[in-house]
Amino acid sequence: MKQSQSLATKLAFLSASFMVTSAYAIQSALPQIKSTLAISQPQVEYLVTAPSFAVMFFVVLSPLLQDWFNISDKHIIMAGITLVGIAGLIPAFANNYWIILISRLFLGAGYGLYNSQAISLISVWYQGHERTSMQGWRSAFEQIGNACTLMISSLLLIYAGWHAAFLVYGLAFAVMAFFAWRVPNDTHSDADTDDDQSSFETVSPITHEKITKISPLVIAILAFVLLIKMDFIGMEDRFPGLAVAINGSKFTGTGTYLSLMLIGATLGGACYGVLQKRFGYLGTIYIGLILLAIANFLFGFGGNNFAVIAAGILMVGFPMQVLTPLIFNILPFMAPMRLQTKITSFILIGFNFGAFFSPTADAWFNYLLNQPLSGLGLGAPFRIYGVMMLVIAALIFLGKRGYEIKKANTHEGHSATRHVYVK
Repeated sequence: MKQSQSLATKLAFLSASFMVTSAYAIQSALPQIKSTLAISQPQVEYLVTAPSFAVMFFVVLSPLLQDWFNISDKHIIMAGITLVGIAGLIPAFANNYWIILISRLFLGAGYGLYNSQAISLISVWYQGHERTSMQGWRSAFEQIGNACTLMISSLLLIYAGWHAAFLVYGLAFAVMAFFAWRVPNDTHSDADTDDDQSSFETVSPITHEKITKISPLVIAILAFVLLIKMDFIGMEDRFPGLAVAINGSKFTGTGTYLSLMLIGATLGGACYGVLQKRFGYLGTIYIGLILLAIANFLFGFGGNNFAVIAAGILMVGFPMQVLTPLIFNILPFMAPMRLQTKITSFILIGFNFGAFFSPTADAWFNYLLNQPLSGLGLGAPFRIYGVMMLVIAALIFLGKRGYEIKKANTHEGHSATRHVYVK
């Protein structure tokens, strides 16, 4: 265990998460790619979201591949990061849309190979508060990596064109080398972890009863996850095109705004613990949903006012990263401990499917609102998203009130029964 305590080793563990969200690094190059390849708005957006489609399959396949070929967590992570580097660089030398799209699918396969292992490996080597701290920093490293790769890609775009923007994936090889050098070989068995987890009982914080089966609320959480991910990724994908429509085709500053948005997202994750402690689970959900609705309305109704549009994109990251950890924090109350891995994977797949499906959903919203898939029409879907967030907040409030009334009536009924027996 001492082998994993040095700062350099901890950074090596965390470095695995640095590239895991780098699929979005090329977002600022989307208008230039669309123009050069003469493709539609949904097609260019799929270059960002296609990796999420592959992630859904490889999140499931990865542990099976480990079992079949007896591969350790460390080596499957190294293989995944290497695949990210190779597949990520291919578009830097290609001019065919389908070649680029296929390479982006392989990029997603790389993410899927090691995403869950980057989480579990920390749980193997660290315990107690140190494990909690490391997992928090791991989440932060995802946002830091997203911001850094986006900024570097944007600079490469400005000075060398959209092909060069993909050179940012060369960082994967540096990450892989550092990870391979400092992270110890893992010889811990998954069986030990499963045995430890099965010794704990999950207890509902509301009913204070042991949880013995998967709650049907998991389906509602999945639907919510799909919605907020479609919203968030859609806004990221549409912002570069909307910014160019307002400021002109030579505008290349979108990467700066997206990077600043990710800083806000990092702050949202950092503030989550404080918000949850102060306002509770429901209060935190209301805060996240209301802020997300405001961000959507700014983006959707901003028109040709770039300052309002920019305010929307800068705001959206904060509530998103308040709601995301909250979702994973309530999952332990949705199923017994032995089923936690299954429902967590289920929700992770939901996040990735939401990201992948975002271009199609946004195109549908444009059609419903009779708005074009270009120019200022790119902001139209987010009016619908904003309304949806407020509707969800209202439904949660009404559901809570209904539960409280039912609980009060049940308590009164029991009290009346006891009174009759006493008489």
